[in-house]
Amino acid sequence: MLARDWYYNERRRLGLDSAVASIYDRHDDSDLRARAALTMLGVQPGWRLADIGCGNGVLACEAALLGAEVDAIDISPAMLALADIQARDRKVAIRTQPAGLLSFAYKPNSYDLIVSEFTLHHLPDFWKAVALSRIHDALKPGANFYLRDIVFVSTPDGVERDVEQWADFSIKNHDFNRGSVMTHMRDEYSTFGWVIERMLTDAGFTLVSVDYHAPLHGTYLLQKPKTGGQG
Repeated sequence: MLARDWYYNERRRLGLDSAVASIYDRHDDSDLRARAALTMLGVQPGWRLADIGCGNGVLACEAALLGAEVDAIDISPAMLALADIQARDRKVAIRTQPAGLLSFAYKPNSYDLIVSEFTLHHLPDFWKAVALSRIHDALKPGANFYLRDIVFVSTPDGVERDVEQWADFSIKNHDFNRGSVMTHMRDEYSTFGWVIERMLTDAGFTLVSVDYHAPLHGTYLLQKPKTGGQG
């Protein structure tokens, strides 16, 4: 898409240097969790896969180990540097791309799988929908999109309770302090699960499964419909 003066600037909220990026490199079981997700998604040798918001590159590298051709995409140079280190350590080849959901380069109908974890919430809702449309266009017919993000599961009258539960969960399970949760609430763009679900189906995806397994965490498995009788 050509740049326009009204187009959302993904880089304006970058703010990630090596010190911040290292936060995402401290979970010892991240490779096991990535491998389990990729196995569940049925990744095969020769698949073309994009990890948008790849972070430290663990999932991208695990996909490459399974024989996939991987594009590791992130808006942060610090994150891509970590991804390159992961790839060297694991002796696999990945292609890194300094871009985001609104700017990643792709050919239509070219990916067998796209994964995006905890990245979509960086965009306001209008731009979330634009990003989802781009992902739909990039996937091959019948291919899957695996999305995990921070979402509000309940209705608006439950937000205060949900945020407190999420803060407690994050502190106990992810070593994040309360301040990081409060900063997210003030400055980022998480929205309701029922809003995300409507965006996904309106973008053209079939909603295969939804899992709201932890406070303010949503996991979605989507499929781009196979071409059929409609044009």
